[in-house]
Amino acid sequence: MEKIITFEDFTKVDLRIGTITAVNDFPNAHRPAYQLVIDFGDLGIKKSSAQITTQYKKEELVNRQIVAVVNFPKKQIANFMSACLVVGAVKANDVFLLHPETKVKNGSQVS
Repeated sequence: MEKIITFEDFTKVDLRIGTITAVNDFPNAHRPAYQLVIDFGDLGIKKSSAQITTQYKKEELVNRQIVAVVNFPKKQIANFMSACLVVGAVKANDVFLLHPETKVKNGSQVS
């Protein structure tokens, strides 16, 4: 098990549901990645870089709902500014996106 955190620590992480509206290649990334545009409803549109090219084709990702951390500071990745962190499970160095079982409102909080 990794480092133990308190429940208060966990409540600081703002996990939300968003829908991917556009996916672009990211040729300037150090490792193969996509640039994602994600609609978080009332929270607005945010962009993220995701190293998921081995598991997903661009057309499979459009309109897919995902889980993301939306309260990290923006981070520059090569020539791209990432504003959220898409969450996934790692298996043998591949990332599998987490998502709700049924469609929910964009911006819905994960708890």
